[in-house]
Amino acid sequence: MVQQITRGIKVSVRATFEGTFYKHHRINYAYAYKVTIENTGKDAVQLISRYWKISDSLNNIEVVEGDGVIGLKPVLKPGETHSYSSGCLLLSPIGAMKGHYNMVNFATTKKFNVTIPSFRLIAPSAMN
Repeated sequence: MVQQITRGIKVSVRATFEGTFYKHHRINYAYAYKVTIENTGKDAVQLISRYWKISDSLNNIEVVEGDGVIGLKPVLKPGETHSYSSGCLLLSPIGAMKGHYNMVNFATTKKFNVTIPSFRLIAPSAMN
């Protein structure tokens, strides 16, 4: 698990390898990840959007941007957490993800970015 705190918002990520399958005559490596976002600050905040940069060992890079997370724009009061699970596919057994969430502080109405720490995606067969 990786964790990082940015401006009172703690982001924790745990990734797991889910297996392989063929799609369009190519092997794909499937990964799941669970993200927990915790408000350790003193003001209520809302997650507005996300930015992900997904890369693999073949130098493929995919950028994913969009509103909220899995269709939600959670509001986190001080001490509250929000968790969600998602996944991605890679064309190689090794990769990484990182990014940020765009959030707004309700007390100040200011927008700010919260770093999603870089985490590795590694198929067990690639560790030999």
